[in-house]
Formats: sequence, structure tokens, C-alpha cells
Amino acid sequence: MGEMAEEKTKIAIAGWGNVGRGVYESIKRNPDMDFAGIITRRPFEVKKEFPSSSILDMNLFDFASFDYSNPLSHSDELWFWLHGRVDVAVLCGGSKNDLPVQGPFFARHINTVDSFDTHANIPEYFDKMNKVAEKYNHTSIISAGWDPGTFSLERVLADAFIPGAKNYTFWGPGVSQGHSDAVRKIEGVLDARQYTLPIKKAIKEVRKGGNPELTTRQKHKRLVYVVTEKSFSRERIAHEILTMPNYFANYDTTVRFISKDEMKKNHTAYPHGGFVLTSGTTGNNHKALIEYRNGWDSNPEATGNILIACARACHRMNKEEKSGAYTMLDIPPAYYSPRTKGELLSKFM
Repeated sequence: MGEMAEEKTKIAIAGWGNVGRGVYESIKRNPDMDFAGIITRRPFEVKKEFPSSSILDMNLFDFASFDYSNPLSHSDELWFWLHGRVDVAVLCGGSKNDLPVQGPFFARHINTVDSFDTHANIPEYFDKMNKVAEKYNHTSIISAGWDPGTFSLERVLADAFIPGAKNYTFWGPGVSQGHSDAVRKIEGVLDARQYTLPIKKAIKEVRKGGNPELTTRQKHKRLVYVVTEKSFSRERIAHEILTMPNYFANYDTTVRFISKDEMKKNHTAYPHGGFVLTSGTTGNNHKALIEYRNGWDSNPEATGNILIACARACHRMNKEEKSGAYTMLDIPPAYYSPRTKGELLSKFM
């Protein structure tokens, strides 16, 4: 990176939900970013959210009819819309059903950043994205956000700084977007919020340097509020939630069914946060503890800010002909920042 000002990065938002709105807000806060448009299944609903729908008349792309199982589906149409308009597409779909098929599809056509957060499936998703992005000379940053993402960085750094240490991650209390989205995908569910609740006793034991062996169930509880269609079985929906692998099966989970009005009244905010703690010893058996904490009033806006920082890095890397898939672990920290090398050395070192 040099000292000269860089051209603006043109961003398209693929998927207009809570994360997509967070990305849009972040674009407005970063002078080196340009809003290039929205790729959506719901163009008419999106236009209603903007003061003047004419702003988006030429900046909306409807992909409701796309067949992701066929990589050539609408390829020419999408390529012409992207060409010259977009540097990076930020993919804001859900990790359970959307990103596994949308990620490779878009990586054929453009540089991408996404927040795929099903931890157990990240290696498989990385391989899939790397294969496509390398083939088409694009750069794809996957699993960006705060966990996976910034928490991943903290786990790796602390593990290197305290050899042989134990690592602990606690999430919440707060709303998990990925888990809430997974519940909303269940047939008969109209809306859902999933609250992740850390078990305070476990955090206290780690901070004391006890290095306990903790199971998934001993670290967190999950609380799910669900609004359903009347004609669907609540018993069946609850069973699908409680047995969902990678999301709820390994946790003590409580499911509560509520009305639309109660959801709107009590569960419109999306706060979240958490802790990464690494506990071990340095030389001569002296105790050592590294703790990193996030606290967000708005989980979607926090994720949007991190995705935009990664889009900046993605654009820079692609200009350096670094194609393929990457995670936040692979990227020099300076690439995330809009600051010049001189500013980083004088203000942040």
C-alpha cells in the first residue's frame, strides 16, 4: 500500500435483510466506498425503504428466478449488470441455505465477501469458494464478521502468544442472526429471534485461571422466540429446532411461541457481543490470561462494518492479482484500514 489516495471501491449488496441494511449504513460512513446497487429477490419491497425509489431504478438487480444449481443461469445478464459497476459484492444471505449455493455462483462473476458462520462447515465452504474464485481470477473473503472473523483472529493470536494455553469463546447475551435465520427457514415459521446466553459460572472459572474442561452445553444456553402460522404444528417446529445439528442439538435450548405483536414490541433490537479468553502460563509457570470482548448494540450494523473493511481488503488484494478464497486470518491488518501507511505507523503503532 502506498501513500496515494486509492480509487473508491464500488460495493453491491447481495441480499437485502438486516445484514444488508448494516452494510449499506457502513458504506455511507466510509468515504472510500461507493454504493453500486442491490441484488435482491424483492425489488419492489426494497424501493419502498428509500426516500426516492428513483435512486435505485438503475441500481437494482432481481435474482428471484435464478437457478443456482445451474452456474450458467442468467450468467450473461448478471455479468452485464456487474461489469464496470461493481468491484466487490457483499453477500448477505443466510449461512444455512443461501451462501452455500450463492457464494460459488457469485464468485464466478465478481469479487465477494460473505459472513458464512456455520463453523463446522467452514473448511468445506472455503474449498468450494477457493476453487471457483481461482478459476475466474476473483478474490473471495469468506466467513468475515466477528465470529467467525475478529474472534478467529484473537484465538489465533492468543494461541501463538501463550503456547499450550486453553481457548474459550463465550457469546452473548444477545441475538444471533445466523441462528435466528436458521429457525426462520423452518416451514411454518413466520419470524424468530434466538438469544445466546453465556453461563456466568463458566466465565468466572476461566477468568480465575482454573482452565476447566467445558462442554458446549456447559458454556451457553439458547432461548428461541418463534412466531408461527396457525395451521402448522408447534410441536413439530419445536422438535426441528431442538434437534437441528450445528445450531441447537448440543445446547440446552428453550423454545417459546409468541405473537407477532409481542415480537414487534419486545424483540426488534439486535444486540450481541461476547468474549474470547485464552488462559495458560508463561515461563516459570506464571499464569497468563488474554481477554478480548465485543459489545454491539446492533449486531447487523457491526457485521456490516466488518464486511466493508473486508471488502476494502478484497479489492486491494484482487488488484494485486491475489485470487482465490481467503479468511480474515490470511489478510494483513493494514489492508482492512482506510489509513495510509504513514498514518498507521504514526497513530496506531
